[in-house]
Amino acid sequence: MAYLAWRAYRQGVDLRRLASFLAVAEEGHFGRAAARLFLSPPAVTAHVQQLERELGVPLFERAPVRLTPAGHRFLGHARGLVDAANAAITDMADLAEHSDDTLRVGVMGHGSAELTPAVISAFRHLRPQVRLTLEALTFTEHTSALLEHRVDVAFVRPAVTDERVTVDVLTTEARIVVIPAHSELAAAGELRLADVLDLPFVALPPHTPRPFTDYLYFTEARGGEAPRPGPDHAVTPQEVLMSVAAGRGAGSALSSFARFYRWPGTVCVPVVDAPWDHSVLATRTGDRDPHVQLFRGLARSLAPRFASGAGPGGAHPLGGQQDDRDQRDHHADAGTAPGGAVGD
Repeated sequence: MAYLAWRAYRQGVDLRRLASFLAVAEEGHFGRAAARLFLSPPAVTAHVQQLERELGVPLFERAPVRLTPAGHRFLGHARGLVDAANAAITDMADLAEHSDDTLRVGVMGHGSAELTPAVISAFRHLRPQVRLTLEALTFTEHTSALLEHRVDVAFVRPAVTDERVTVDVLTTEARIVVIPAHSELAAAGELRLADVLDLPFVALPPHTPRPFTDYLYFTEARGGEAPRPGPDHAVTPQEVLMSVAAGRGAGSALSSFARFYRWPGTVCVPVVDAPWDHSVLATRTGDRDPHVQLFRGLARSLAPRFASGAGPGGAHPLGGQQDDRDQRDHHADAGTAPGGAVGD
């Protein structure tokens, strides 16, 4: 047996022969196997015969076509080899697609408002040879898209609280509530937290990261209590707005939301005593990829030019041009919340 294994190794087992063997085993017919593989029946027959010679055992009985005991035993090995080869090819193709000449940018909602397209344009100007792709992120992908390596950088809100993620604070903005246009509160020029905490909020899926649900529900202001849930769930700003316009709940957002999302039947009203909050650029902690670092640097350097959303007095609380030594990382465990309300 060891000699047969050595001989097969020396000769090299062709994956095409393994594919033909598997097709015949699963179809129970050489002709159907050939059609499945887009080969001629003689080619499939030749593959199986060559494999049998290499292994030194018959794999099929021919009339009717069925596996021999040796064929049954070899079936699992063949599947494992083909699956492993396919996995290797897929992995390498993914690596090639996301090579050093690619930067994948995730954007939740409208990102960091007008700053987002400015950073992207600046990066493309400086690195025209780099393939930059954009991916829209849902509320549930506050951190997961980064940690699962589906994106390399992400414009999200609020600041991520996970030691695996580094954040650069880009904008700091006032908060608003998004309510139906026919609501009694819609005519108010401004509202206070006491006016909005009892509103039914559009719900978030249970696996939404806890920092995001706390941000959207004004959880700190309500003493950690869950909001009154509306009947709808949402994971995008558009879904929130559809529910709000139908009078089925409320949402909350940063003030720039009102500039980017104008939706009939909805009104955005400032919540004047709500703490201002941040939009940030999130990256994987320790990622020294030069494209990622350039993108971060551009975001930080351009942020002050878009300071209309900055905190009181125009000051940018954590700075827009920190170097790597004094950037503010947020380290904590990111939990998940069992339900929720939404906005952008």
